[in-house]
Amino acid sequence: MQAEISTVAHVIQLAVAPVFLLTGVGAILSVLTNRLGRIVDRFRVLERTLLDAENESAHREEMAALAYREKVIYWAISLCTVCALLICVVIATLFVGAVTGVELSGVIALLFILAMLALIIGLLSFLREIYIATGTMHRAVK
Repeated sequence: MQAEISTVAHVIQLAVAPVFLLTGVGAILSVLTNRLGRIVDRFRVLERTLLDAENESAHREEMAALAYREKVIYWAISLCTVCALLICVVIATLFVGAVTGVELSGVIALLFILAMLALIIGLLSFLREIYIATGTMHRAVK
């Protein structure tokens, strides 16, 4: 009985780091969804004012840029969500391996690597969206 309790305690210690990572990914997802909301809101405003606009081509150009930003931020959100799901699977696999006594370190390592790759690509997508947003702003100033 004592050995089982110490095994579970050890697994909980191992699961703490992925849980903190999961918290960070959750914060990133919050930022990404807020950006998506702002993109959608701006698109709707432009869509409503399109018929009354003096400069219809500028509105359509901005709407095209917003549509592209929405697509990029969608990928960032999707990939970060996949990362969070994989981290959850890592945590569950840690416990399954401890309870069943099956050696799952290879599976856990693979899942963690996949989670990090999803996070890296998601963050690169986020960086791309920021680049597009600031590029649009700089064009408007010129």
